[in-house]
Amino acid sequence: MRYLLPAESLGRLFAELQHDGRRLIGPTVRDGAIVLDELESVADLPRGQHDQQAPGHYRLADAHTPLHFDHTVGPQSAKRWLHPPTLRLFRARKAGASFTVEPPAPPPPIALLGARACDLAAIAVQDRVFMGDVTDPHYASRRSHLLVVAVQCTRSNPTCFCPSMGTGPRVTTGFDLCLTELDAPHRFILEVGSPAGRAIVDRLHLPPAGADASAPEAAAARTEAAIEKRLNTVGLKERLRAALDSPAWDDVAQRCLGCANCTMVCPTCFCTTVDDLTTLDGHHDRIRRWDSCFTPESSHVHGHGPVRAELKDRYRQWLTHKLSTWHDQFDTSGCVGCGRCITWCPAGIDIVAEAERATEAP
Repeated sequence: MRYLLPAESLGRLFAELQHDGRRLIGPTVRDGAIVLDELESVADLPRGQHDQQAPGHYRLADAHTPLHFDHTVGPQSAKRWLHPPTLRLFRARKAGASFTVEPPAPPPPIALLGARACDLAAIAVQDRVFMGDVTDPHYASRRSHLLVVAVQCTRSNPTCFCPSMGTGPRVTTGFDLCLTELDAPHRFILEVGSPAGRAIVDRLHLPPAGADASAPEAAAARTEAAIEKRLNTVGLKERLRAALDSPAWDDVAQRCLGCANCTMVCPTCFCTTVDDLTTLDGHHDRIRRWDSCFTPESSHVHGHGPVRAELKDRYRQWLTHKLSTWHDQFDTSGCVGCGRCITWCPAGIDIVAEAERATEAP
């Protein structure tokens, strides 16, 4: 069953999401972009703002509407909150001739508001990475306390290609609640996806959606029809494996800056490194932080140096792992078609165009 949530009742939903000390993380405007950050009230949402994205280009514009979610994905994703950029694994404190070890404090539960279909697919991919054969306890703890309020995409950008990856734009699974925002009059259709979501809806006492019950499917159909970018995934895994010596890698290396932006904004990239920091008074912190296959250090072998010393090798590693060998490791693609790597690449490099160029027949 679907429910009608009047726009003026969105604050009631916020209050429910913030219940029991839960942090509410959602879209807000900061530094000229729509980012994910802690929200205090509905007023923090990017009302009347939409984003204009293209390869290497991101701008905000006034949408001249009362809508809160008239935008697509920004530079951040759920990865930032489930797999933090920096994490103290433990702290060792000197205690006389011995020492004590302090684990990190447990994080507060989080409600993530505004996740799109591609974001939900990315969470599912990271679940396979961090809770597959070996479980990362830090990720698992955050994941078990995560409440997801998804939002249907009602618009797209030229960098989106989720239909090619089978990840959107329609939200179908992986959420506790899902909102579809409608205009004239301004209102929301609320879908329930879990017992936790059901408990929230029951406390809100909302009326049935009625004539608007089919709005989510209609909105998704319009959005999908507007998405023009397509990646041919038929046989792509095998085609990329056969293209390791393609001259396309030399060409892209001439444009790539090696800045690692693509891996930082990617909602599924998971590489990390570990730093051990010791203070002069003998205390010690072990810090895990994001790393990238674009850094030479990521493939450094003691006594040899980096395995992937050239930039073309590092770009090839990223793209072929994302679209090909990820299937061998996790039985899924590592790409969800969100387009973040295209938008936030300073050189405007397009993963779809590069995959097609590398696999073209000679």
